[in-house]
Amino acid sequence: MSERSPLAESRGSALAQAPGPAPVPVRYSLDPHAFAPPAYQTEHAAGLDVYAAVTDPLPIPPGTVVAVPTGVRLEIPPGYEAQVRPRSGLALRHAIGIPNGPGTIDADYRGELHVLLINFGTEPYVVHRGDRVAQLVFAQVARVSLAAAADLSETARGDGGFGHSGR
Repeated sequence: MSERSPLAESRGSALAQAPGPAPVPVRYSLDPHAFAPPAYQTEHAAGLDVYAAVTDPLPIPPGTVVAVPTGVRLEIPPGYEAQVRPRSGLALRHAIGIPNGPGTIDADYRGELHVLLINFGTEPYVVHRGDRVAQLVFAQVARVSLAAAADLSETARGDGGFGHSGR
């Protein structure tokens, strides 16, 4: 199986290492039903596209959530997470999104990545093998130490919540 997606392969050197910090190594394995490993599609893409590893077309009726297999397993380094984010084209053209977006893959998870998709639209949508169904963005995470307090410091915002700053 190729180390790049079919689309990335066709772009040749366009995906050469972009300037900036050194890449964080993330190990992966592919289950036998996987289509391809996640792959960046452009030089400055923030996320790696993830491919559906369905064997048969998978319909998503309106208002329904399905778990789409990818056949991908990740070994994310401690101190990092992978965020599963929706693809804007699926949202715009077909009203397909991720209900808990972004989803989080923790560094200690080793199971197969499944992408939860929801059909917000009014028409059924069908996922086919090799469809790009989500993108993965890796981010550093901070571990915190919670400290109980009777009172918290005051701020100008205070307890202003949803929509507090206006339209």
